Amino acid sequence: MSNFREAQNQAHPNKTSTLMVALIVVLILNVSIQIWLLYTALNNALNENVDIAFPAFLASLGLFLVGFGWLYFMPGIIRNKKVKYR
Repeated sequence: MSNFREAQNQAHPNKTSTLMVALIVVLILNVSIQIWLLYTALNNALNENVDIAFPAFLASLGLFLVGFGWLYFMPGIIRNKKVKYR
């Protein structure tokens, strides 16, 4: 007989797939907000309302950098996670 922890480790040996799904959901949300901000910036720039266009562009650029950071650093952290197999 095994105890609860060993049974849980056998049922779920690693949680990499859960972390990757969470990463993909955050990136999809990030890209969706970024597209909306770029649409708003372009629409306001074409209507000659540049008061909103520049901050929306800067927010979109910030979201791009956040998404790039997630894509660059997170898979390495997830891959290097120490998982014990028995």
